[in-house]
Amino acid sequence: MNAVFTLVFLASAMLCLVMNPDGFLDALLSGGQKTVTVSISLIAVYCVWFAFFNVLKESGLSEKLTRLFYPLSRKLFRSNDKEALYLATSNLTANLLGLPGAPTPLGIKATEKFYAAKNRYAADMLFVLNATSLQLIPTTVIALRASHNSAAPADILPATLIATLFSTILGALLVFLTSKRIRIRKRK
Repeated sequence: MNAVFTLVFLASAMLCLVMNPDGFLDALLSGGQKTVTVSISLIAVYCVWFAFFNVLKESGLSEKLTRLFYPLSRKLFRSNDKEALYLATSNLTANLLGLPGAPTPLGIKATEKFYAAKNRYAADMLFVLNATSLQLIPTTVIALRASHNSAAPADILPATLIATLFSTILGALLVFLTSKRIRIRKRK
């Protein structure tokens, strides 16, 4: 992947040097400055959400939410492994709140548990749910819009909710349907 990014950067740099040699260095430096500004604003947003999750965890509310979603997650993932389901549900809850990166360790641990239990269906379902990522609060996008002085950074909430809800339902349905097809093929 690093090679791909390096090739894309080099091709872009060469194209910029050919098309606008005077603006190349200026574009390179101003891009770096913008990157630092956006990174700092994202760090602030992530700090707030990590603190929020710590409060949820310390208050016991995250465990209550996980217990609330346990029956649904048990059916969704076709698993009875409480620890794996707790990790998967915590991962999905963090994604629901729009925290990319934060739920990754939880998802990896849940996937390892599902694979250890030889439950490929659950691992596949978790992967698809993470990829489609239903989001109630797309914090990263809102933070990016706010850092670029958007008049209404949260205006994307309805569109994001509809798009991610549709993609999540479709993804889960496809995992369900393809797993049935694979089981039928294995029986033959």
